[in-house]
Order: sequence, then structure tokens, then C-alpha cells
Amino acid sequence: MSDIRLGVNLDHVATLRQARGTDYPDPVAAAALARDGGADSITLHLREDRRHVQECDVTRFLAGGLLPLNLEMAATPEMVAFACRVRPRYVCLVPERRAELTTEGGLDVDSQLQAIGDACRRLGAAGVTVALFVDPDPAQLKVCRASGAPQLEIHTGRYADAAPDRRQGELERIRAFAAAAQAAGMEVHAGHGLRVDNVAPIAAIPQIVELNIGHAIVARAVFVGLVAAVAEIKQTMRAARRDST
Repeated sequence: MSDIRLGVNLDHVATLRQARGTDYPDPVAAAALARDGGADSITLHLREDRRHVQECDVTRFLAGGLLPLNLEMAATPEMVAFACRVRPRYVCLVPERRAELTTEGGLDVDSQLQAIGDACRRLGAAGVTVALFVDPDPAQLKVCRASGAPQLEIHTGRYADAAPDRRQGELERIRAFAAAAQAAGMEVHAGHGLRVDNVAPIAAIPQIVELNIGHAIVARAVFVGLVAAVAEIKQTMRAARRDST
């Protein structure tokens, strides 16, 4: 069984910076520590309201060439044009509402298929690999394929937030969807709400090749440091993968 990659989302390092309007803590500097802890890529979400990550964070990170960048963004003309200009390795298209605290669910690809398909074509032509952030709903899989995106990221929030008696059912939904997505020829990632205490069952799903985790890592880093926080969850992921064989 193949190893599993970890993408570390550093949005909330930028959140702390923006809370005071200072130039610290720097998410680009944090990326070097995440790499030292075992991160395989870095995720930055450039939101429409610029509540945390700024354009300059993205361009400075890309200039350093430290790790591959996964740029999370909405499929708006402004964001697509920006991504085509700066050309991160990856883009993950996500839904976005200004009032939400964090991304609250997956894309409804069906209702936005033309716009998402156009974004996928433009980004692909610029050499950017696109993933779609979706709920583990079988109805989404057909339209994900029709969009032209080669990857999808399963929204694991309902699993992470489920009561103990409902968590197994949410896990089974994710397992079935991951298997169907891989069989359909898509590369499968997952993320949202994952922590050291709940990540193992997701990491053990063989079709999932990458997990993207942010808030839990940054929160844990307050107590143990960022290198240790990244290493802790990466080791948990790898152990779960090994134990599942």
C-alpha cells in the first residue's frame, strides 16, 4: 500500500497576524517549519474577503519554492485569473460564503458545472492541477468527472463532527465514495475537521492519497510548536496506513 501525503493548511497563522494587523507571525516562515515536521505540501486559502491569507503571501511562498502549493479558492473570475498568473502546482476549488467561519460543506458541482468546467479548463491550460472539494455524495461524482478536474477532495467535516453513534456511518460513506472516485479515474484527497484523535480511520482508506489539515495543527502548535504538531499528525497518519495492510 502506498504512503499517504500531508498537506498543511497555514491559514490560521495568517489569521493570528491579521488580528493585530502586524507582519507576524509569517505564514511563509511557518511553511519552513511545517516542512521540517514532514509536510508534503502547503495549503493557503485566498478568500474573497482576504480575512487571513493575502496575495503577497501566495507570491512570496511561490518565489521560495519550498514545497508544492495547494491554493484553495472559489471559482470566481478574479481568483481564476490570479491562479493562472501565479501558477501554483495545485488549486482546490471550494465553496465560499463571507459569513461562514470556515468552509461549511462541499461544492455543489452540478449547479455550477459550466463555471467550474471553465475554471478547470483555464487552470489546466496554465499547467495547474485542479481538485474539487465535495461532500461524499455519489451524485457529485459524475459531475466532478464531467468538469474535467483530475482530483477531488472529500469534505470530512460531517465525519469529524458526528456523534459517536453516527461516526461509523459517516466513515462508511467516505470509504464508498473514495473507492468509487478512484475507480472513476480521479485522484482522491480528503480534509476538514481532522485531528490526531480522529484522523486514523480516514488515513487508513487506501484510495485516499493525501490529507489536508490546518486548524488542528496550528492549534496544537500553540502547545508543542509547529514542527512537533505536524510530525505528530503525520506519524499518526502513517501508522494508520501501515496498520490497515
